[in-house]
Order: sequence, then structure tokens, then C-alpha cells
Amino acid sequence: MTHTVCLLPGDGIGPEVTTAAKRVIEASGVSIEWVNLPIGATALEFCGSVLPNRTLAAVAGHGVALKGPVTTPIGRGHESVNVRLRRELNLFAAVRPVRTVPGIPARFGNVELVIIRENTEGLYSGIENEIVPGVIQSLKIATTRACSRIARFAFDYCVSRGRRKVTVFHKANIMKKSDGLFLECCRQAHREYADRVAYNEMIIDNGCMQLVRDPSQFDVLLLENFYGDIVSDLAAGLVGGLGVVPGANIGETCAVFEAVHGSAPDIARKGLANPLACIMSGVMMLNHLGETDAATRIRNAYDAVLTAGRPEQLTRDIGGSGTTHSFTEAIIRAMQ
Repeated sequence: MTHTVCLLPGDGIGPEVTTAAKRVIEASGVSIEWVNLPIGATALEFCGSVLPNRTLAAVAGHGVALKGPVTTPIGRGHESVNVRLRRELNLFAAVRPVRTVPGIPARFGNVELVIIRENTEGLYSGIENEIVPGVIQSLKIATTRACSRIARFAFDYCVSRGRRKVTVFHKANIMKKSDGLFLECCRQAHREYADRVAYNEMIIDNGCMQLVRDPSQFDVLLLENFYGDIVSDLAAGLVGGLGVVPGANIGETCAVFEAVHGSAPDIARKGLANPLACIMSGVMMLNHLGETDAATRIRNAYDAVLTAGRPEQLTRDIGGSGTTHSFTEAIIRAMQ
């Protein structure tokens, strides 16, 4: 079977890491027809928009995409491309698996958790205004529909993958209405799964402390949008950083898989970028497409390369002296 996948290279190191992921996926034996599409600052330069209509239409039509990092201006300029992409395509669930990776130095050796984040509302709704000069208001939006949908997604995820427990991080002691609604929707969803999945709640302050003290106590974390963004990066730090964790944004009709690190323009086009996070995201994509054998081969291959730890094969950020190309080639050879 041939799959059609939209490839969104993005900005900075995006073209390099997505090309590496594409090569590894093709070497696994999966037949994919790639549709290359512009997004981010590169798209703005050549198409006049950071998210061209043809890119949106193609991803919506084909239903799956592999995406590189994009650049978003800080405190000015256009809105986040990632936020708009999730909103336009209704990619309501962000899924971030975080696990200890062989050969990668990390503070903990027993991390195996998944962060599930509501992806469409909360403070990231982007509703801001200046009330009077010097006073800015940002609105946090919470709806029963979105809160219930992500809660049910998290419990379904646990059941389908044999996970054992959902822990909700919240701040309902202070934001009693918005976070209170999120909690109530999570509790209602759990009632349908109580015989299959354990459930727990933590105020996010304590949750973050517990996470960095002993991450092994957690299985699946469920959070609203803003908290999920921060905690997922914090969790990545437990296993070596954003360069070794994948990500997915999933909706009812399409899914976008992406490296969640930045575009790193300072090392772009120098062959220094670590493609592992994008390759890992490609593995998630293959599982989504039902190509589980190929996904397993790739995962076993990069685990083997990392375990061997040959400096000339690994990029500098993970202790090597190699390049994007040398790391990619090592993974491809490990599959043969």
C-alpha cells in the first residue's frame, strides 16, 4: 500500500531534519508519496502567508503530515503558525511520549510517560486586547465540549495502548471556573473507564515538583493547553531535551507529526542538526498509518545506534562529533 503524506519542512533546520526522517522512513520499506508544502517564515517569503491555503487544504485532504519546526516572532509579528494550524485543522489532542533513550545522558533512567494536552483553547485561544493604555487582558477559554473530548481521548489512549493511569494536572484551587470545568469533565469521562484505568489529580505546582522528583510514578499526564505546553518541555528535560522526544497533533480527520524543538537558525544548513526527534515523530506517524513493523524497525535501529555511542555517528548535542548525515546513515545501516 502506498500512503500519501504531506511534508512540511518549515524553517531553519526544518528542511534538514525532515529530509533525514524522510530518508529513514523510505529505507524502512514503507511506500510513501510525499507532497512537499510550504509553511512558516519560508512560506511567508515566497507565498505571502505563513500558512498558505493550499498547505491547509492538502493536509486536510490527505489526512496526515510530517512537519519540521517553524519560526514564530516573540512579542510581535504574525501569530504562532503551530497554534493556527491546530485550530484550522481542529487538531485537538497533542500527544508527547517521553521515555528514557538508550545512550542519552539523563538524570533519570526509568522515564516512560505520555503527556496528552488539549490543543485548541485555554490561554492559547489568542484572545487578547488592551483595555486602557498599559493594561492588557488575555482570556482563558474553557468549553465543556473541548474538555470532555480531550479527557475521553486520554482514556481511550490508555485502553488502546495498555496504559494504567491518568493523572490530571490543574490549578482549580485558584481558577475555579475554567480549571474546575476541566476537572469535572475529566471526572465524568473517568466514570466510563473506572474499571480499566486508574485516575488521579494533582495541583500543577505539586505535580511539577513530583515530576522532577520521581517521574516513574506517572503514566499518562492530562493537561489543558497552556500547562501542557510547559510541562511537556519540562518532561523532555528529564530524558535529554527536546532533541530526543517526538510529538503528534491529532484530530478527528487528520494528524500532524512534528519535531517539537525550535528551528535553530544559528546552525541551519551546517549539517549539525540532530534529526532524532523528527525521525521519532515519523515512527509515531507510521504507527498511526498502521505500518507498525516499519516503525519498530526504525525504533530498534536508532536505539542500537545510540546504544553503540560511536562519536563519529552522533551529532554534537548528544555527545558526538558527527553530522546530520552521519547519524542518518548510521540509522539506515542499522536497519539493513
